[in-house]
Amino acid sequence: MMKKTSNSLLVLTTVICFLPMILSIVLYNKLPDEIAIHWNNAGEPDNFAPKALAAFGLPILMAAINLVTHFSINTDPKKANSSSILKLIGKWLVPIASVILVPVTLFIAIGYDISIPMICSAMVGIVIIAVGNYLPKCKQSYTVGIRLPWTLNSENNWNKTHRIAGYLWIIGGFALLINSFLNTGILYLTLTIAVLIMGVPYIYSYLLYKKGV
Repeated sequence: MMKKTSNSLLVLTTVICFLPMILSIVLYNKLPDEIAIHWNNAGEPDNFAPKALAAFGLPILMAAINLVTHFSINTDPKKANSSSILKLIGKWLVPIASVILVPVTLFIAIGYDISIPMICSAMVGIVIIAVGNYLPKCKQSYTVGIRLPWTLNSENNWNKTHRIAGYLWIIGGFALLINSFLNTGILYLTLTIAVLIMGVPYIYSYLLYKKGV
């Protein structure tokens, strides 16, 4: 039953990854020959692709990443320990990104003024908040969670590390979400938060390990 449910979710999320192709077909004749597919920290395009590749290749790439994500989560030796919510978030991240980022890319290409840094920052902030909320409930896993040698070898170390990480991720996520609307120094804030929410739990876990936890 679980396998059937997992397979159904895989099919559903993969189909959703392909949904932006409908918009690609509708807008195709309006698209320029070259479409921006990457932007720098100032929100300026710095990488382009032929419109066929951007319009249809990006959804295909998203679908492929989705397949790899599901495979990694489903084949985790300790998947029974993983938080069902975190696994669900992981499986839905790529399709949600596909139906938001691909259309935004196409709309920008035809002239809409949309801030990519703002959208990406807001999306990352929401994801970090959601993950942070469930990190303390996450049990040992090789796929989901803060996978360090010390956390994987000690359940107590894992639990303590994920408890403090949960608070940090929620605070960091809200900071990113709020700053996405202010649209000031998004890249630097994102990098700072990334270092803090990953670096602090790493150091904390190592210190616990040195204490024999």
